[in-house]
Amino acid sequence: MSRFDHLDLDGHLLALLLAVYEEGSITRAAARLGVTQSAVSHLLEKLRAIAGDPLFVRSGRGIVPTARAEVLTRHARLLLEQMRGFTTAGGFDAATLDATVTMAANDLQRDLLLPALLRRLRAQAPNLKLRVINSGVPTAEMLREGQCQLVISPRPPDAADLVQKRLFEDRYAVFYDPREREAPRTLQEYLAAEHVTVVYEPRRALDFDRWLNEQPCAPRRIVASVPSFAGVAAFVQGSALLATMPSLLHVQQLRELAQAPLPIQCPPMPMYLIWHLRHQAEPMHAWLRRELEAVVAQVLGRRAASA
Repeated sequence: MSRFDHLDLDGHLLALLLAVYEEGSITRAAARLGVTQSAVSHLLEKLRAIAGDPLFVRSGRGIVPTARAEVLTRHARLLLEQMRGFTTAGGFDAATLDATVTMAANDLQRDLLLPALLRRLRAQAPNLKLRVINSGVPTAEMLREGQCQLVISPRPPDAADLVQKRLFEDRYAVFYDPREREAPRTLQEYLAAEHVTVVYEPRRALDFDRWLNEQPCAPRRIVASVPSFAGVAAFVQGSALLATMPSLLHVQQLRELAQAPLPIQCPPMPMYLIWHLRHQAEPMHAWLRRELEAVVAQVLGRRAASA
């Protein structure tokens, strides 16, 4: 049993535990925290003594958390959130904020919105840092356990303790290389072409692909699938392949390709901002949500003006 008690813990140790857990490396954790590797190692030994557990063990060239570390990390995230809430209980001043905000998003939302959001946030809070994790198909546990403060996704989890707000709505479009082919003019031309699509792991198709498979028309001829939007352009460029993707990818990942309307009516793709109910009235969290909505209006307004 540990000879230390809970009073030996502080926010710095909790932040260190999270950094080592999330980075999977003493070196990367030190860089993230802005301290030396020896400082991280020293504080990690202190934390091990408090917890009465090694917390992290060697595995190949890296380190992996013990079962005890997995449990403590979940508690650490929530404690750090509560500590941040304690410091802003009497009022929120972005200029004095010194924190890391974690947001979950896939590559469309990440590249479209989050660079502009970081610039906007740091103009008001120079010491703020943004950490982006992959949302995949988001779960309620991501927000309940404090793995992130906000999720941006077209697929909000169905949970009574989560809040969701529609950020915007996109449509699917056909992307192609105009040097190699013309846009398909009819559904027959579209279905006769060869296609590339995205299949997230483990075998999770795009909403459009799942919807089209339920329609009475013939199936598409898919000749390539990639695990994210970032891999689509390389397959379409220099070929006659088509890619049916959210139209807003034209802003970043697919900007070198031409796009055309789909030759079939399909449902739009809504995008939601999702957070846990415990943050609803938190001043810092409300500020983050307002700033993100302002970025959405800015980015989509600029796109509409150039269309």
